Amino acid sequence: MTERIKLPTLSTEKDFDGEEFSPIYTTTVTVHGGAASHGRASGHARSADGALDLDLRMPAELGGDGRGTNPEQLFAAGFAACFHGALSLLARQEALDPAAISVVATVAFGRDPEDGGYLLRVDLVVRWPGVDPATADELIGKADALCPYARMAWRGTPTTITLAS
Repeated sequence: MTERIKLPTLSTEKDFDGEEFSPIYTTTVTVHGGAASHGRASGHARSADGALDLDLRMPAELGGDGRGTNPEQLFAAGFAACFHGALSLLARQEALDPAAISVVATVAFGRDPEDGGYLLRVDLVVRWPGVDPATADELIGKADALCPYARMAWRGTPTTITLAS
């Protein structure tokens, strides 16, 4: 017998009127460099609660052995899951069944022509068979405004980098 999974009770409304960022959930993941002293090539990632515990490897396209998870895969999984969650919440509000929704996230790692640095590109494809395309498009637009990963992609994310003492 499978245990029933409780759905999130997060609001889709603009119902927060605080003056500062208000965290609802925080997680911490530590990456060590492994044998090559390089997080992407031979690293190990572990979350503080131990739920995530995996080896990181460089994909073959970047010169690695491709025998492990890489940061782009983790980012694609997070983005797709978050967008799927936002769209599912919105579908339920419209009395639509979100069971058929799937979100495919493609993350490309490449060079930025503006400065020669590195850049990520994300393409999301939503499949939602059986739903009127106009309705799906409207809800996808709302999900784009609701999903924190999509918001990060459009607005950027405040980031601090600190050297621990």
